[in-house]
Amino acid sequence: MTQAVRVRFAPSPTGLMHLGSLRTALYDYLLARKTNGQFILRIEDTDQNRLVEGSVENLIDSLKILGINCDEGPEIGGDYGPYIQSQRLEIYHKHINELLEKGLAYHCFCTKEELDEHRQAQMNLKQNPKYSGKCRSLTPDEVKAKIDAGLDYVIRLKMPEDRTFSFNDAIRNKVEIDSSLVDDQVILKSDGFPTYHLAAVVDDHLMQITHVLRGEEWLSSTPKHIYLYECFGWTPPIWVHLPLLLNTDRSKLSKRHGDFSVQNYLNLGYLKESIINFVALLGWHSAEDRELFTLEELVNEFSIERVNKAGAIFDITKLEWMNGWYMRNLDVKYIAQEAKPFFTKANIDISDHNKYLKVITTAREYASTLNQLIDFSKVYYQDFTLSDEDLAIVKEENSQKVLSWFHIKLKAQAEWTKDEINTLVKESIATLGIKGKHLYFPLRIALYGSSHGPEIPTLIDNLGLNEAIRRLSLFL
Repeated sequence: MTQAVRVRFAPSPTGLMHLGSLRTALYDYLLARKTNGQFILRIEDTDQNRLVEGSVENLIDSLKILGINCDEGPEIGGDYGPYIQSQRLEIYHKHINELLEKGLAYHCFCTKEELDEHRQAQMNLKQNPKYSGKCRSLTPDEVKAKIDAGLDYVIRLKMPEDRTFSFNDAIRNKVEIDSSLVDDQVILKSDGFPTYHLAAVVDDHLMQITHVLRGEEWLSSTPKHIYLYECFGWTPPIWVHLPLLLNTDRSKLSKRHGDFSVQNYLNLGYLKESIINFVALLGWHSAEDRELFTLEELVNEFSIERVNKAGAIFDITKLEWMNGWYMRNLDVKYIAQEAKPFFTKANIDISDHNKYLKVITTAREYASTLNQLIDFSKVYYQDFTLSDEDLAIVKEENSQKVLSWFHIKLKAQAEWTKDEINTLVKESIATLGIKGKHLYFPLRIALYGSSHGPEIPTLIDNLGLNEAIRRLSLFL
C-alpha cells in the first residue's frame, strides 16, 4: 500500500511571510488536497538570533486569510507534535548523541576567528570555502579535556570524502553533487540548538513527511540531508526543489525585502484570490495554459510534473492585470466588503450601503486594487477643487445653459431612475441643441470634478438626486 502524501510548510519566523514562502506553502497545500493527503505547518525557530517578534502570528494569519488551511500545526495540534522546533530540543539531542556514538559526528572547538581566517585563505586561493577538518580527528580524551576546560564547541556531521551523491529530484530528475563541494555541516550550535539541516531531517522523518518541497537554493545542501538519512537508517522523502523567483531583470527576488511580503500586497489592496492565482503561476502552468484559477480549480489542475526548472519572473504588471480582472468579475458585494477597511482608513462615510454598492460597482471598472477604489470613489463623498482649465469650461455660456437646464429638470421630480436620466440627457440635446463634449464635459466636471469619467446617468444615480442638484447649483 502506497503511503499517503504528507507535506510540510516549515518557515522560519524571521519576518513577514514572503511570496516565495507562500508559493511553497501553496504547492504543499495543492499537492496534499489533490491526493487527499495531509498538509502540516511546522515552525522552524532554531536560529534564535534571527527571530522576529510577531512573525509566527503573521505566518499563521497569512495562511488563514488566503484560505490555505493546515491539517496539523501549532494551533491545531496533531499526532506528531510539538510543531515548533524550539519545543523539540530533547528529540534533537537524542539523535545527535546517536551520531556521536556511531562516530558519524564530532565536536569542533574552532573559534569564529579561526574559521574566518581559514575561509578567507581558501577564497584567496579561489578554492571552495569549507571547513578544514581541523577537529575531525580529535581523540575522545582530547575532546573531554577541551570540554572540561570550558571551551565552546559545536557538533559537525562527518561527511564522507571522495563520494558523488546522486539523487532524484521530482523537477530536475537525476542530480549529482561531489562531496568535495560539501562542508562538514554544523548540526548543533554552541547555544544547544540544532541547525536547520539536522532538525529538518529528524522532524521530516518523525512526522512521516513524504515530499519535501523547498526552494532551489537548498539543492546544494541535499547531500548533507541524504547522508543524515543514511546515518540513521531512514528512507529519504521525495525531493522537490522549486525554481527561483526572479525580478524582471532576472536578479533573485529578495527574501528579506518587506515589499515582497504577503502582508504588503494585502495592504496595497490586492485580493487574496489574485495573490493565490498569481503565485501559483510562478513556476507552474496548467495543461491548457490557462491563467485564471480559483483555489479549488488549482487543486484539480496542480501536478508537480508541470512545475518548471527555469526561474519564475515576478511581473507586477501581470499581478495588477489579474487583480483588476478579479475586481471586476467577483461579486460586487464581496468587493465592497473587502474594500471597507480602505474606506475607513480614508475617513469616508459609507453608512449609506445602497450608495456604497453603486459607487463600488462603478469604481471597480477603473481600479486595479482595493485601495485604488478610493481614488475613483471619494469624489462621490467629498467636494473637489477644479483646475483652471475645467473651471473655464463650466463658465462658458453654453455650459451654463446645460447646467441650468439639468438643475431645473432634476428639481422637478422627487426621484429619477437611471433610464429616466438617460432619456433626460437625450431630451437636453434636442431642446438645447448642444451635444457631444459641449454637453457632457460641463456636466461631468460639475458632478465629478473631471471631464472624463462615468456616464451622466451613472454619476447622478451614484451621487443621489439631492447631491447632484447641490453640485450643479455650485457652478451656476
